[in-house]
Amino acid sequence: MSHEQADAETGERDRLPKAALLALAMTGFTAILTETMPAGLLPQIAEGLGVTESLAGQTVTAYAAGSLVAAIPLTAATQGWRRRNVLLTAIVGFLIFNTVTALSGSLWLTLCARFLAGVAAGLAWGILAGYARRMVVDRLKGRALAIAMIGTPIALSLGVPAGTLLGGAMGWRSAFLVMSATTIVLIGLVVRVVPDFAGQPAHRRRSLGSVATTPGIPAILATIFAWMTAHNILYTYIAPFAALSGLQGRVGLLLLGFGIAALVGIGVTGVLVDRMLRRLVLTCLTAFATVALALGLMAAAPAVVVVGIVAWGLSFGGAATQLQTASADAAGDGVDLANAMVTTVWNAAIAAGGIVGGLLLDRYGAGVFPYAVLALSLLALAVATMARRHGFTPGRRALG
Repeated sequence: MSHEQADAETGERDRLPKAALLALAMTGFTAILTETMPAGLLPQIAEGLGVTESLAGQTVTAYAAGSLVAAIPLTAATQGWRRRNVLLTAIVGFLIFNTVTALSGSLWLTLCARFLAGVAAGLAWGILAGYARRMVVDRLKGRALAIAMIGTPIALSLGVPAGTLLGGAMGWRSAFLVMSATTIVLIGLVVRVVPDFAGQPAHRRRSLGSVATTPGIPAILATIFAWMTAHNILYTYIAPFAALSGLQGRVGLLLLGFGIAALVGIGVTGVLVDRMLRRLVLTCLTAFATVALALGLMAAAPAVVVVGIVAWGLSFGGAATQLQTASADAAGDGVDLANAMVTTVWNAAIAAGGIVGGLLLDRYGAGVFPYAVLALSLLALAVATMARRHGFTPGRRALG
C-alpha cells in the first residue's frame, strides 16, 4: 500500500461512517425483531399452524437455540472470509428463513426455519462489534460500537409493538413478509455503504481456548451472565409483575418507556465509554441493583414501578456497548471470537432468565422477582469490581 493510500484510509477512519454504522444497526434490529416478533403474535401463529400457543411459543425457543449453538463455531470458521461477505451471508439468511416462516404451513418446517434464522443471527452478532470497531481509529471505537448497537433497544421498544400491530391488522404471515422486504433493502444498503475488509490471515487467528482464557474475558463473561439473567427474569415476566401494582393493562406503555430510556442510555454510553468504561459499568449495575431493591420493597406502588422501569431502561441501554467494548479490548486480535462468546453467554442468560423466572413465578409469585434480580445484579457488580486489572480497567481506555 502506498503512503497516499494509507493516508486516505486513515483519514476515512478518522471520522464516524454513520451510514455504514447504521446499516450494522439495522442488521441488529433485524436480528432482534426476527427473534422477538412471534411473542406478540402467538395466538395468530398457533391458529395459522393448527397448534397450541405453547407449541407456537417454541418458535422463539428454536431461534434462541440456533444462535446459542452457532455463534462460536461459525465465527471461528469464517475468520478468514472477507467481512462484508460474512455480513451479507447472515442477512441473506434472515431473508430466506423469514420468508420460509411466512409461507410455511407446517410447525416442523417453521421450527427448522426459525432455528436456521437463529443460526444467521449467531453469525451476525459474532462479527458486528469487530466490524464496527474496524471502521474507525482507536479513539472512535466506543462511539462507533454505540451507534452499531442502537438497533437493539429500538427493536425491543418500537419494533415489537409495531410488528404485533402489523400482524394483527394484516396477519402474522404478512408481518414476516414485511421483514423480508426490509431485509432486501438492507442488503442493498450494505453493498452500497458498508466498507469491506479482509479476513484475518491464518497466522493472526486465535484459537477459541486462547481467547477464552485471555485475562479479563472470564470476568466479563461472568458479569454478562449474571447481569443478563437478572434482566431477563424481570423483562420476560414483566406482565405478571406489573399486575402487582395494577398496571397489567399498561405493559405496552411500560416497555415503551423502558425502550426510550434505553435509547438515552445508549447515547450516554456512546459519549462516555472511551473515557470511563469501568465507571459506566459499575454505575449501571449499582443503579440496577437499587431499582431492584425499590421494586421489591414497593412493588404495589404504581409510581415506583413506572419510575423504576424507566431507571432500569436507562441503566440497561448501554450494557451491550459497554460489555462488548470491554470484551473487544481484552481480546485484541480475538475480538470476533470474543464477541461470539458474548453472544453465546447472552443467549444462555436469556434462556436462564426465562427458566428461573418461570420457576419463581410458579412457586413464589411475581413479588419475588426483584429480590432474585437484586442478588444477581450484586453478583455481577462484585465480579466487575474485582476485575479492576483485567476486564474493567479504570480511567480512559488504552487507545493504540
